[in-house]
Amino acid sequence: MPIGNHGSPARQVHTVDLNIARPAMSDMASRMWHNYLASEKRSVARDITQQNQSKLSKVSSGLQRLTRAGRSKKDLPAATKQCLSTIQEANMWMFTHTGIVRDLVDLQYKQYLQSQQYMQRYIYDEWKQTETELTRERGLWGPAKGSRLDKWMLDMTEGPCRMRKKLERNYDFYIHYPYKVEQETTTGKPSKYRMAISFDSKDYYQRLEKQKSKQIVDTDVSEQPPTDSDSVQDIDVCDDDAKSDTASVDLRQACLLTRQSSFKSPSEKSDRDDEDNESTISMETENSNDDDKPDNQTVLRLLEEGEKIRHMFRCARIQGLDTSEGLLLFCKEHFYIVDGFTLLSTREICDIDMIAPGHQDPIIPRGTSKRTTQKRIVGKFAYEDIREVHKRRYLLQPIAVEVFCADGRNFLLAFPKRIRNKVYSRLIAEATGLTDSASQSVSGQKRNAQVEAGTGLFSSLIGEKSVTQRWERGELSNFQYLMHLNTLAGRSYNDLMQYQVFPWILADYESEELDLNDPKAFRDLSKPMGAQTGDRLKNYEKRFNDWEDPNGETPPYHYGTHYSSAMIVASYLIRMEPFSQDFLRLQGGHFDLADRMFHSIKEGWLSASKHNMADVKELIPEFFYLPEFLSNQNNFDLGSKQSGVTLGDVVLPPWAKGDPREFIRVHREALECDYVSAHLHEWIDLIFGYKQNGTAAEKSINVFHHLFYEGNVDIYSIEDPLKKNATIGFINNFGQIPKQLFKRPHPQRQIFNRVGIESSGNTIVSLDRLFFNNLDNLKPSLQPIKELKMSVGQIVAMEKTVLAVEPNKIMIPPSCSRYIAWGYADLSLRMAAYDSEKGHTVFEGTQYGEILCAVCPHSKLFITGGTSTVVHVWQLRPGREKAKQLALKQALYGHDEPVTCIAASTAYSIIVSGSRDKTCMVWDLNKLVFVRQLREHAAPVAAISINNTTGDIVTCAGTFLYIWSINGDVIASVNTSTGREQQILCCAVSELVEWDTANVIVTGSSDGVIRMWGTEFVQVPADTNRKLSNQVETKESKSGQDDNGVLHPLIGCKQESMDSSISETDTKSMDSVAITTSEPPTPANTGVPTPNADSQSLSSTCDDVIADSTSNGGDDNEKSNTLTNESQSQPSKEQADMLYLGCDRKENSDATHGDENKTTNQSVPAPQSYLSTAVGQHELEKKLEDLSNKSQNTNTEQSNNGGVNLDVTDNLRVESPISDSGSYVIITESELSEASQSTWKPTRQDVGPKASHKNKLKQGFKWERQLIFRSKLTMHTAFERRDNSHPAAVTSLTFSKDHTRLYVGDDRGRVFSWSVTDQPGRVAADHWVKDEGGDSCVACSTRFSFSERRHHCRNCGQLFCSRCSRFETEINRLRIMKPVRVCQACFNILKAEQATIATQKS
Repeated sequence: MPIGNHGSPARQVHTVDLNIARPAMSDMASRMWHNYLASEKRSVARDITQQNQSKLSKVSSGLQRLTRAGRSKKDLPAATKQCLSTIQEANMWMFTHTGIVRDLVDLQYKQYLQSQQYMQRYIYDEWKQTETELTRERGLWGPAKGSRLDKWMLDMTEGPCRMRKKLERNYDFYIHYPYKVEQETTTGKPSKYRMAISFDSKDYYQRLEKQKSKQIVDTDVSEQPPTDSDSVQDIDVCDDDAKSDTASVDLRQACLLTRQSSFKSPSEKSDRDDEDNESTISMETENSNDDDKPDNQTVLRLLEEGEKIRHMFRCARIQGLDTSEGLLLFCKEHFYIVDGFTLLSTREICDIDMIAPGHQDPIIPRGTSKRTTQKRIVGKFAYEDIREVHKRRYLLQPIAVEVFCADGRNFLLAFPKRIRNKVYSRLIAEATGLTDSASQSVSGQKRNAQVEAGTGLFSSLIGEKSVTQRWERGELSNFQYLMHLNTLAGRSYNDLMQYQVFPWILADYESEELDLNDPKAFRDLSKPMGAQTGDRLKNYEKRFNDWEDPNGETPPYHYGTHYSSAMIVASYLIRMEPFSQDFLRLQGGHFDLADRMFHSIKEGWLSASKHNMADVKELIPEFFYLPEFLSNQNNFDLGSKQSGVTLGDVVLPPWAKGDPREFIRVHREALECDYVSAHLHEWIDLIFGYKQNGTAAEKSINVFHHLFYEGNVDIYSIEDPLKKNATIGFINNFGQIPKQLFKRPHPQRQIFNRVGIESSGNTIVSLDRLFFNNLDNLKPSLQPIKELKMSVGQIVAMEKTVLAVEPNKIMIPPSCSRYIAWGYADLSLRMAAYDSEKGHTVFEGTQYGEILCAVCPHSKLFITGGTSTVVHVWQLRPGREKAKQLALKQALYGHDEPVTCIAASTAYSIIVSGSRDKTCMVWDLNKLVFVRQLREHAAPVAAISINNTTGDIVTCAGTFLYIWSINGDVIASVNTSTGREQQILCCAVSELVEWDTANVIVTGSSDGVIRMWGTEFVQVPADTNRKLSNQVETKESKSGQDDNGVLHPLIGCKQESMDSSISETDTKSMDSVAITTSEPPTPANTGVPTPNADSQSLSSTCDDVIADSTSNGGDDNEKSNTLTNESQSQPSKEQADMLYLGCDRKENSDATHGDENKTTNQSVPAPQSYLSTAVGQHELEKKLEDLSNKSQNTNTEQSNNGGVNLDVTDNLRVESPISDSGSYVIITESELSEASQSTWKPTRQDVGPKASHKNKLKQGFKWERQLIFRSKLTMHTAFERRDNSHPAAVTSLTFSKDHTRLYVGDDRGRVFSWSVTDQPGRVAADHWVKDEGGDSCVACSTRFSFSERRHHCRNCGQLFCSRCSRFETEINRLRIMKPVRVCQACFNILKAEQATIATQKS
């Protein structure tokens, strides 16, 4: 056939004539055929010759044997006798060889069975993984909600500053604490004689029995995961007809195995007692050639595809009190820690359980711990993920290594003696991502830096800073510094015997309010716990001086117990798994007597510092970051004291307001205060410094038993087994002194009120420079600092620049030089350079529906969500020619509707996805499994933000704002609606100085307003079911009565829906009053979606105006200091009452103004109803200033001789966020008038107590954390301002790393910045009217010109001429301490405020 011409037109190709080509082809083919025949003949001849030679050799060998046999017949006749005598020997050898063959077959059969057993285990675990995924909460066949019977345990993954905050599901809880009917007969006995139980075990047992009877689940209930069969959120099963003789349910262990994760569970739980093994073997070996053996196959099956073992070591993984022997495998790209296997002397891999006793030496001497609760795991680590490797000691012996990884995991591994250094060198050589940055190191300094830095010239020249120098400069907080010192001293979470030690900080556990400026509130940090009181000090000195040891083996000491031991740690954390199991193992399987258990913070302090001579314990780091350990969430039966007090949650001091989270915050604040910072070095000298031992320790009353110190005992040199076990037990039970870090006195900290920004090059920022401490004094950029073609989707603040991209793009950290884009018609993903926007990689084949949102936690991972309702986790891997390859790593199922937003935190290794189904789901970023869900959102979730410092999660749904803890507890929530149509589109949360209550949550809304919210504790009525007196009159009964007939204190008003749209004028006032009710109404009677009203926070009206300020029932010093009417700028009592009610005036005609004035002058008493939030006197006065500020726009006609007649009730600008309980009502002016004339007079008996902020809890109240409106920003973007020429919705928010700037992106593609000014009052602020917003003076209407300049009133922000703004004064609210220009109205108010403050001080 003709060949097509695909080249140039000048090049012609013709067909070939076969008749011409046939002769040449046949000649060539003939020669090749003859050559092939010749080679075949030679091959056949060669084979025949070889066969003949083989036959000839066989014949010749046979002839030779016959010849030898003939010769043997000619031998002596004795040979015949010898042959006859060997028959029995032959039989014996036959039986011997038969036995050998039988043993070989038996061995092969056992190996076959073992291999099948491993395979069954592997298949079973894979099936359990699938089953668990299908039947979990929000799984395909799982319940829609969780159950109160679900149990949790602490996840060992570390977050920032090595804090462990996450909880994970505890599937083995009801196996460890089963319900048994006979245990009810022992409830009257002391706890010492009763087994450890949980009260929830009975409910769980009854639930399973009930489900079995209804045949809801399979017949074999034991196969079900403990928490996945529940489909009801709150189950209270109390079956009185349950059989009393029914034994406990035999639950099979539900192993949660995640193949994609780094943790695998290839075998069942190892609950056997360790037995003695002997013999020492070589640790290092090359790959074994016996890969066909079952043990080898099992280990190889655990490796990644293509991996090859290069080095192998025996090791023992230490976790808590458990030690699990296994193998450390060094492969090509990863190293593995495999539990349950060991190396024999023949270099064969063998299952530890298959080794006969006496054939293997244990790595850890027996008597130290028993592997009774440990599961076999396989830890896989990429070499590039290893961040640090530290040498450690175990049992005071230098035999261990601790490995830290980038994802927060770490392992403590012990090795046989003299092997540790070899393993350490191998890890250092293989690891490619070791950090050498002080800010990223767990030790707080570079690898080769000395803790006690020298003062020589060389150290000064190279600029190398130790962790101590960083702390002195203020780069590290006290908590961070103590964690770094513990790490450097060898303290580890993985070893309860060497747990991190923290000091007791406070001595005041009785006050209602903790005064951190009072030195008496703190302990004496220069003395150990045994010397806190004079009486105990004398007793310890007497013990030391009178000590005599007849054997001379034990030197004198002050303390026979330690300040940190496994028992102390387990007793502190007894209410939380897995530490409950550790405590039970130390205590013999039962809880201790109630009088000896940790029950109260105050009693714990008194015991350790005063009352108990055998108690000198210090604290653990969980007291400063983990509130969950203070609550008895597992509902353990801890018994009752002799006084009759039943143990449950830990009793907190009064200043904690009954909230564990508040206790942790205040305790952390105390740790970081100036007093502790100035004296912390004294405590460090005792624990880690020169007072740890020697003469200085004796003078400081700080000498412990000699076996607590490193170097005083070598357990391997002790030959007597009894003495060896006793020594090991002593070390285990009584504690170990940390490694000494300082030989000289520790320097004192010199810099205070500073915070270090580790992510910003160790920048140190003053606390006064943080933006959330200057909310009323932020300076806006006059022009956009960056503009895009579309709306802003993401803003990233780098060190020297700000980057921004559109909503369909996400930047790839950490350099952010590239981004990934989506939203194309072919559903592809595209990677492009940020600077040039030139795409260089297209990822196709990702058609899993339309992508709506995405997040990129780090350069190797990319997470998307969209219309498919599935969260897809993609892995970015290097390909050929430096190109990236995108592979699906895991698909996370659970949402019912499209995923609308995603956030991820590498600090805490979590992913949070929000959906239109009004729920959020939390996923584990390391294991890529479901953790929990966040329910009860009022609308589809639109925005999510994660606090990378605390782990708190902020979600936005419609107008509702929620804060959740990392473990799914609702912290607070609020409805941010101000009556107009608005939606929260984005949010951000400040992360510095996490213990400071000044931290804010920033939200950006569709109305263009940036609002800032903070959390505060307020007093709310404890009895929410109180009914009002029958004297209460309501205008409309349907608005004042709920479904149960309970009246709401509405002052005769009608109720309107939250969604009603109320138009706002330029002054943004509403024609309504918002009042909170005593009982949160349901959505049925309010039209408002109610998220979990019992625990949700309530927001105040009028920016949290305090009820106490106008109350008649408050204390004298809490009464409102209302200003007199003579000044015209000071409200009357009636006006203050209107302010209390949150009344807002609407700009209207002159006739309307007349009606308003008439209504205002009427006396409306301030009701003492259930207002949700309140602020102090200074905020009331701030509201009066705001009245003056907003009056300037509409009341210019009232000016007289340059002055302004201010009516404080006109044009009151108020942010009145609606409570999420939906309990706000709308009150008109006429209804207020009628209410004031009615016979109903609110009294304490009628309406109950009012809300209060005071620290002393009043009778009938309780503390509640609520979201409080702090401030807002309106310039450039807010629709409510006339002077904004191009308002737009706020679509993106972020902070600079040092938190001195706030960046705002809007729907027009503009990015503005807000920063803290150095000159308050001298530069533009948010409340200033733009210059182009007015051409004449607000007061006297004088037109501005070249000669008549514009002047802003620094307080209200309006434009005045020079004559109307000639007044000058300080503005404390704005931190303006020097006189600045203000208008006359503001001048009068500010002066009155200053006079009031001066009067109060005097």
